[in-house]
Amino acid sequence: MPNKLFENVCDEAVFSEIYNKYSKDLKTYLYYKFGEALNPNDKMQDAFIKLLANCKKITPDKAKAFLYKVANNMMLNEIKHQKVVLRHKTVSAKGYTDESPEFIMEQQEFLEKYQNALEQLPHDHRVAFLMNKVEGKSQAEIADTLGITKKAVENRVYMAYKKLKENVEELKYLKGKSKR
Repeated sequence: MPNKLFENVCDEAVFSEIYNKYSKDLKTYLYYKFGEALNPNDKMQDAFIKLLANCKKITPDKAKAFLYKVANNMMLNEIKHQKVVLRHKTVSAKGYTDESPEFIMEQQEFLEKYQNALEQLPHDHRVAFLMNKVEGKSQAEIADTLGITKKAVENRVYMAYKKLKENVEELKYLKGKSKR
């Protein structure tokens, strides 16, 4: 640690020594505690910038504790920020809509019926159906992933769709709407 002659870390030599001594360990600590996604290197650098900004208030023997506390708080703040961003991405816009309340209610009821019908499907049929219709995978890709034949996938998707049409009245008219 630097000589006790210095009362703060504003001196360039003292700051450099502190940086050289703690930067790698601080970055490693942040990486292991929070992972790479939150940019531990940036937070380590920001902590040293904050140390430099407050250099007159911090003595060299308190610098390590200050750096770790500041960097840890920055990471926690980043996590909170990411949660807020994620919440705003998942929440639909609360604005005006041209859709009638009846339509919105019917749509919700349909989605509930559809979810219930999906849950009632046998597991292997549901998996094949969702891989095909939701993920957009071809029957050959699904067969390869599940380790079954393409014909088995075709049968599972067909049977799932047939069962869904039986359980959800609105699905019966999707393809044959013009035939009525």
